[in-house]
Amino acid sequence: MRAKDAVGQYGENVAASYLAAAGWEVVDRNWRGASGEIDIVALQGTELVVVEVKTRSGDGYGHPAEAVGHAKLSRLRRLAAQWLDAHDLHPTGVRIDVIAVRTSRTGAATLEHLCGVL
Repeated sequence: MRAKDAVGQYGENVAASYLAAAGWEVVDRNWRGASGEIDIVALQGTELVVVEVKTRSGDGYGHPAEAVGHAKLSRLRRLAAQWLDAHDLHPTGVRIDVIAVRTSRTGAATLEHLCGVL
């Protein structure tokens, strides 16, 4: 596994653990649709949340959430619709969140959860 892929996988694991600890139900991970991939699909109560996880090991490329621009958000909207079409689930609402993870060489990763970015 490439180092970049390992960092991304680590961030997704941190994010999924965070959501589960907060009482959310993680219903899917790394789901692939025609428009791309959803990192995490979770239920917060009866609301479906599509979660994009961005992980950085340094600040050289800016804040992790800065990597989620308009085009990525539009793709995530399409993917959310594709996911719902493929599953027998009828949530009361759908939203897109971003979880930004920063790794640390000396301690635990830090996490920032941005709710309802679209």
